[in-house]
Amino acid sequence: MGVPSVMVLPLLIVFAAGVYYIYNEVMKFVSKSIVRNKVVVITDAVSGLGTECAQLFHKAGARLILCGTNWDKLESLYDFLTNNADPRETFAPKMVILDFSDMDSMEDVVAEVMECYGYVDTLICNSSMKLKAPVQSVSLEMDRNIMDINYFGPSTLAKGLLPTMISRRSGHIVLVNSIQGKLAVPFRSSYAASKHAAQAFFDCLRAEVEEYGIVVSTVSHTFINASDPAPVAEPAPKSNALLEYIASQLTHGVRPPVLANEIMQTVNRKRKEVVLAHPIPRVALYLRSLFPPFLFAVLAAGVKDSVLAEQLQ
Repeated sequence: MGVPSVMVLPLLIVFAAGVYYIYNEVMKFVSKSIVRNKVVVITDAVSGLGTECAQLFHKAGARLILCGTNWDKLESLYDFLTNNADPRETFAPKMVILDFSDMDSMEDVVAEVMECYGYVDTLICNSSMKLKAPVQSVSLEMDRNIMDINYFGPSTLAKGLLPTMISRRSGHIVLVNSIQGKLAVPFRSSYAASKHAAQAFFDCLRAEVEEYGIVVSTVSHTFINASDPAPVAEPAPKSNALLEYIASQLTHGVRPPVLANEIMQTVNRKRKEVVLAHPIPRVALYLRSLFPPFLFAVLAAGVKDSVLAEQLQ
């Protein structure tokens, strides 16, 4: 006796849901097995994203080396991880003070990181410094500071850990960058420049070290939205509907847990490039490549509207 046609669709939905559930469970198990016992360095581990990554990798059994600028915050993160984990399944993290704004200390930092286990399997470069200001108001000192934290710091750390990775012919370097490493946005000149530089460096590095079995990944995301969702407000009159819609898309951001999961999957699957963004920023990337004059005109119009809005306040 055949299955009634009216039951076919519900059965297919149940079957698909079952397959999806099994797939997720298998991927969770595989994720843990891949990073278990691996030495993983996380920079700026005390940030929102860094903490989420630390939790994921710690629960998966990785040997963590947590880096940050504040020892008290590192100790608090250490206590949080160890108090909420099974010591039979996890390893107590090690901690290293790392401040990319102090480039003179980088040689000592690399040595201290290497002393922890003698090698590093995965480096997650998560540190970042943001700035929103007109070009003419940004000092040269601020430009250099942003370049140190966003570009020179990660690249110097990667260089320091590279010789051991090459000798072991294995390793994974993950740059948590920004979509502004691919797309420059007004009033972000220093930030976008540093992210473009980092993107270019790690793109070059990827090609140079592939023969040694080393994977280099870049994760480009829109801004990290660590705040709680804002309450729904009454609709207000809109002066420019298109620009308002674009702004709403750009301000969605990405939640730290979502981005942390994406980083874990990037490590597990050895993906070389990931773009985590809403449709509008993705379209802007394509416009930058295919129709740059149109994109430039839209960005310039947005700047004029923002300047006008400030003058009216």
